[in-house]
Amino acid sequence: MTPEQTADEILTLLAASANADYYGEPVSQLAHALQAAQSARDANADEELILAALLHDIGHNISDERAIRHGEVGVINHDDLGAEWLAERGFSPRLRTLVRGHVDAKRYLVTTNANYAKRLSPASTETLKHQGGPMAPEEAAAFGAAPELKDCLRLRHWDELAKEPGRAVTPIGAYRDMIVRHLTATARPVQQG
Repeated sequence: MTPEQTADEILTLLAASANADYYGEPVSQLAHALQAAQSARDANADEELILAALLHDIGHNISDERAIRHGEVGVINHDDLGAEWLAERGFSPRLRTLVRGHVDAKRYLVTTNANYAKRLSPASTETLKHQGGPMAPEEAAAFGAAPELKDCLRLRHWDELAKEPGRAVTPIGAYRDMIVRHLTATARPVQQG
């Protein structure tokens, strides 16, 4: 597929979630994605990080036999599934790492910050149980040493903020050119010399 076709595929998937509940939260899946991306925009994040915020939950929106579904909490492995799906479409390693890392960032924060778990919404607390719960000390040490830690934690923060009914956001169509630019840049061969 061309970058334009992939962008259209993604925007169609996201738009289809406009009326889908976001697993116990007071917003739709689309509103959640757009709010996370808006927080990244408001923080002057780079485009790759903005797109990671927009696409962090794409694993909930795709049809895939690898999906592990669990009733009211959706696709348990949506982080890994989404990252793999985005890899198949040519998204950058960094973007995929951030998408894959947003669940582990929650698990890491619950492990390393005693107050963090108290701030989670009831739905996020419930999903945590199905996502592995707090990290073991060696897991937390490894995640804490990852080069992407800061951006994973920023994305996690925006994920938690993206649950506000009626919040003003940039419309979904505004992300098409950003997706196309990203995929075009990612597909370019590396210059030698």
